Amino acid sequence: MVDTVDTMETKAFEYSLPPELIAQHPVEPRDSSRLLVLEREKKAVRADVFRNVIDYLNPGDVLVLNDTRVIPARLPAQRPSGGKAEVFLLQELGGGRWEALVRPGAKLPVGAEIRLGGKIPVKILERTAEGGRIIQFPSSHLATVALQEFGQVPLPPYIKQPLSDPARYQTVYAGKDGSVAAPTAGLHFTPALLGQIEAKGVTIVYLTLHMGLGSFRPIKEERLERHRIPAEYYRVPASTAEKINAARKKGKRVVACGTDVVRTLESAADSTAQLQPGEGTTDLFITPGYRFKMVDVLITNLHLPRSSHLVLVSVFAGREFVLQAYRYAVKKRFRFYTFGDATIVL
Repeated sequence: MVDTVDTMETKAFEYSLPPELIAQHPVEPRDSSRLLVLEREKKAVRADVFRNVIDYLNPGDVLVLNDTRVIPARLPAQRPSGGKAEVFLLQELGGGRWEALVRPGAKLPVGAEIRLGGKIPVKILERTAEGGRIIQFPSSHLATVALQEFGQVPLPPYIKQPLSDPARYQTVYAGKDGSVAAPTAGLHFTPALLGQIEAKGVTIVYLTLHMGLGSFRPIKEERLERHRIPAEYYRVPASTAEKINAARKKGKRVVACGTDVVRTLESAADSTAQLQPGEGTTDLFITPGYRFKMVDVLITNLHLPRSSHLVLVSVFAGREFVLQAYRYAVKKRFRFYTFGDATIVL
């Protein structure tokens, strides 16, 4: 099913969500979160528990996970006047240079210098087209020191309560530093559950997509085709590509954990629907009319209205069906967004 062209208006991806359903903290244990099950062919929706996700996976399936790790990207700083400032690192550019957001932006023009932790100087080199800054550390080493000594793990602005355990904003398999936002669909897995899934005969593979803030911001354009997602770095290991291609050749399913994994797989697939290993960047924005090449099943969370994530899920399952499922989730008091419940689309 392909949605009609009128759904290219961003307002078609809005829904009503009571604020109290925005999860402020993760549940314990991780796999005790709820699971919203969407069956595309039957147009059926039901509630389950995430630890039962194994029941929806078959021997021979390939479960694809993003092993990125969130860096402590939020850094307190001081202006030359002594006033407070903040640097939010977005992407490393090499040679001690980073793309970043700075606050207060109006008081930090190009050429200004601030100090992190009162001792590491950072100079603002230029503005970006999106309103950010390119900043310069004295060296890449001192950038690493600043992250380790002063950095705080950033949480989305709709989470108002501090996180008692920063590890809960990382997946249990996080390994590659580089994201400024967590791949939230993977937060529900525990080592024990992953072991049970492998014991069932499901192959688990990993790729990396370092997630920026761009894909999490609501779409402000009134029409989808005007929205742009900033490019994000990805890497697909050769072993991952081999296992996925072999499984697809046998008619087995590819199960993507997260819209980030979907975008990586679809970006790295060639015109013959073969997954190519390697690294690069992707700004893929999946909108109505897109034909998926690699993904058969999607595990994800419950997403923001007017977000690129919600658009992707709607393209995968059908917009009306997804909005119906979201209404069901609201009625059943599911928990939404980063620390909320999960969805599996079959």
